[in-house]
Formats: sequence, structure tokens, C-alpha cells
Amino acid sequence: MIRVRAFAAAAEAVGAPELDIAAASVGDLRAALGARGESAPRVIAQCAVLRAGERLEDSAPLNSGDLVDVLPPFAGG
Repeated sequence: MIRVRAFAAAAEAVGAPELDIAAASVGDLRAALGARGESAPRVIAQCAVLRAGERLEDSAPLNSGDLVDVLPPFAGG
């Protein structure tokens, strides 16, 4: 299981700030999260997925016990 911390709009879209998801890759994780709510596919597709502060591509493998952060785009200044 992958421990997922979702922030801001991502947490709202998937219905929880923290989840445990079975996924072999970031792409699998996006698919699982996208199935969790009406707006989830659109929101999750725009999010960055990070492990230990490093942004991951959809093809990146995930390992049981990984902790990933799902961060929606945001603007600041």
C-alpha cells in the first residue's frame, strides 16, 4: 500500500487528506485517485506527485510503504 497525502483541492476532490492506495506506479495511483470523486479525474491529472520531495513521472514505480504527496497547482507571489 502507498500512503498518500493529498493537499488543498486534491484532498477535496478525493474526499480525504490521507489515504492508503494499492498502486504499482504513479500512473496507477492517478487512476485510483481519479476514481474517487466527480471532479477527481480533472484535479488529479493536474497535480504533481512527489516522493521525498522529488517530483515523479507517471511511469515511476511505487513500492509498498512509500509516502507520496499529491499537490495541486497553485499560484503565489
